[in-house]
Parts: sequence; structure tokens; C-alpha cells
Amino acid sequence: MHRTGTAGKLFDTFNYTLLALLALITLYPFWDTLIVSIIPLDEYLNASVHWLPKTITLGSYEYLFSMKELWNSYGVTIFVTVVGTAISMLLTVTAAYALSRTELKGYRVMMFLIVFTMMFSGGIIPTYLIVKNLGMMNSVWALIIPSAINTYNLIIMRNFFSSLPDGLIDAARIDGCNDIGVLFKIVIPLSMPAISTITLFYAVSRWNEFFNAVFFISDKNLWPLQLFLRSMLFENESSYSGGGDGLFLLGPSIKMATVMAATIPVMLVYPFFQKYFVNGVMIGGVKE
Repeated sequence: MHRTGTAGKLFDTFNYTLLALLALITLYPFWDTLIVSIIPLDEYLNASVHWLPKTITLGSYEYLFSMKELWNSYGVTIFVTVVGTAISMLLTVTAAYALSRTELKGYRVMMFLIVFTMMFSGGIIPTYLIVKNLGMMNSVWALIIPSAINTYNLIIMRNFFSSLPDGLIDAARIDGCNDIGVLFKIVIPLSMPAISTITLFYAVSRWNEFFNAVFFISDKNLWPLQLFLRSMLFENESSYSGGGDGLFLLGPSIKMATVMAATIPVMLVYPFFQKYFVNGVMIGGVKE
């Protein structure tokens, strides 16, 4: 919206300038991470602020991608993201549809209990004991099952389903559809913007899985990407590349390369799903 008059133009100029500065402040940490990951050691040590690289070297990435542990962690994270998101969406969609039907007896009590978990949880120790007693320690399922349903996502999906016209559902039932048929033939096709948004929420959460991995995974072969990143950030202060030039890779260079390796895949996916975020902004505000 463009304002007319001198005061309006001054306000627009100030507003755009402020937003541009905020965008620059937000972008710079990522830019600095990228630059540090591709510049030589001496250039990193000689400058405290890194705007543009004078010399580009990919030694850190060559060293990083030669590590078997990185590819193991990629495999674990991809499995957890794909399978975990599929399980989460299956449980969330089916539970949200059931809770959106007012004819379900006791649905208000169930909704109260679900919302209650957002304010009070069992805690870390009971969760750890349950996972241990179920035999899921050092298993990828420990990264999937305990967090299979996000309460917030379930409530958003339930509210969206509740906003769908009852006439469509009644017409489907008259035509002979049971609840499963109504869900898959009517509700899900009409709810693709909401389902796509929640799917992306789950996928990003699974990709960034860290907290459960710290507690439940001690086998390095089962570390997800974020746990591998943690080990690189805190344990590898310096490493040595076996190249003929005797290149020393200082800790920060490898660390920043690891951060980029964990971040870029998600950044490449985001542009394709941006429209779903726009459609999903108002999902949680649907009137019940």
C-alpha cells in the first residue's frame, strides 16, 4: 500500500529502510557462515568480519564429505524425516477428523485432555523410562514414536476439518460412504493446503531432530544429522587434511561447512512450499 503526501512517502521510506536493515541483519549470520566455510585459514584469522572471500577453497567440504559418519547421519535423518512425517500425518489427520465430528461421544473430554498436555507433560525422566522399557533405545524409532503427534498441529488440523461444510459430508454419507471414505474422498482433497502446511511443519521438525537423539541414541552409527553437527561443533577443534599441500583445516572452517551441509537441503526445499505457508497462516484462526 503506497501512501500519498509527503508524510506518507517519508513513512514508506523509513519503513522500507528499516525492513531492509532487519533483512540484512537476519541474512548476515548465514552469509558469514558460508564465507568462513570456503576461505583459507590465514584469511579467516586476519579478518574479524567476512564480507567477500579473497580466495575460495573447498578443502573443508572435501574433508567433510569424505567422512563416513556424515553420510550415515544423512541416511538416518532422511529415514526419520520421510517415515516419521508419514506416520505423524497419518495419526494427526485421522485423529483430527475424529475429533472434528461433534457426534463423537466424549470429544470435548478428549480435546480437554489433549490441550492439557500442552500445559503439563510427564517430563523427561518418565519419557526416558517408557522409551527404555519399550526397547527403543539406540533405535531410529526412538526418534519417531515418542513425538509422533504434535498437539498444536493436531488442534490446527482439527479446527480446519471443523470448518468444512457439513452438507458435503452428509451428501457423501447418503451416497454410501463410511467415515473412512468421507475422510479420504471428501475431507482430505478439500484440505490439501492445511495438510501440506502441517506436513512441512512435521518434516522440518524431523529434519532438525536433536533433543530425543541426545537422550535415546548413543550409537554413533545411528546419530541423526543434527547430532553429528553437534559433535563437529564441540568436539573437533582442528583437523588435518592429508592433501599434498599440507592444508590445516581449523575447527571453525569445518564447523561452518557442517552447518551449511545441514542447512542447505532444507533451504532448497522451502521455495517450493512457500505458497503453502502463505495459505497456512490463517489455518489456526478458523472459527470452530
